[in-house]
Amino acid sequence: MPSRPPAALILSDEQRAYLATLSKSQTESHRLVLRARVLLLASTGLANTEIAEQVGVSRSSVIAWRERFSDEGIHRLGKVRPGRGRKPTITAERVEGIVADTVRTKPAGQTHWSCRSMARHAGVGHATVQRIWSARGLKPHLVETFKLSNDKHFEEKLIDVVGLYLHPKKAVVLCVDEKSQIQALNRTQASLPMKKGRAGTMTHDYKRNGTTTLFAALNVATGAVLGACLPRHRHEEFLRFLHMIDKDVARGRAVHLIVDNYGTHKHEDVITWLTKHPRFHLHFIPTSSSWLNLVERWFRELTDKAIRRGSFTSVAELIDAIESYLTAYNNDPTPLVWTTSAESILEKVKRGRVALAELTTGSLQAVVADL
Repeated sequence: MPSRPPAALILSDEQRAYLATLSKSQTESHRLVLRARVLLLASTGLANTEIAEQVGVSRSSVIAWRERFSDEGIHRLGKVRPGRGRKPTITAERVEGIVADTVRTKPAGQTHWSCRSMARHAGVGHATVQRIWSARGLKPHLVETFKLSNDKHFEEKLIDVVGLYLHPKKAVVLCVDEKSQIQALNRTQASLPMKKGRAGTMTHDYKRNGTTTLFAALNVATGAVLGACLPRHRHEEFLRFLHMIDKDVARGRAVHLIVDNYGTHKHEDVITWLTKHPRFHLHFIPTSSSWLNLVERWFRELTDKAIRRGSFTSVAELIDAIESYLTAYNNDPTPLVWTTSAESILEKVKRGRVALAELTTGSLQAVVADL
């Protein structure tokens, strides 16, 4: 007499939806996808043998997965039980040794380790090194630019600028800066267009045809940008741009300009002009802190989308390209929203100073005392 098929596996709506998504996943492990499919089929009342045939696993695996789901629920799905699974091929001590060597040492004559150089050094396979680095989040091949500001008034300037971003009130807040020495580069050959299987091309060499400087003011509230290309980067040009801002912003509204510490912004003539226009207020970011000025982020967009791939036979062509991008952008501007508090930035800066002191002076106690 044939055995009676097991009762259908009971699933809640949330569990069924989760398993359905998991069963179609292209990124989760194959084992996890198979278990999701088995459990979904089990919820329809199919016999274990039929489920095993459809999914391509053994009947005993189907029974074991059903039992484990009934005992432990969906949160343990795909977790390997203690004592099961692949055994480690190297000891924990050797893993820690590889991690320590990666962080604290360098190969002879080189600046950083690669998977294969570390594998030869440690006497293991390069895939083992890669797994260890991935598990610990180590990426020796990458390096990021980093510098802590030495501005004596860093904290008060930071709080001032971030306060304008987070609480602009009714004033007009503009991030102002200059992108100087933008080169009109003319590629020596025409670029090949993109096609299936091949990216677009451009030559590595070029002819320089002059430069221009873009003065830009990003409205923090609206995202709109007021810009002007001027031939030089002096206080005279900055004053011309201030006049443009004065005409653009409605009368009676206070204007707060966030600028860097370039000498042009502190020239005597600029100070005199600001005295005659009391609705204008300058807020200086700390030195070596251009990341604090939102217009720098917009400059990156301009470079990536309008300049870097361009080819310009003259400065006039370059200016036309910049102005075309400005017009198109201002038709649908997107505000750049600042979300990080000054307190969290100061906490990161403190940690950075401690780490830097350990590397440069070894006098950790003195730095902590200053903090």
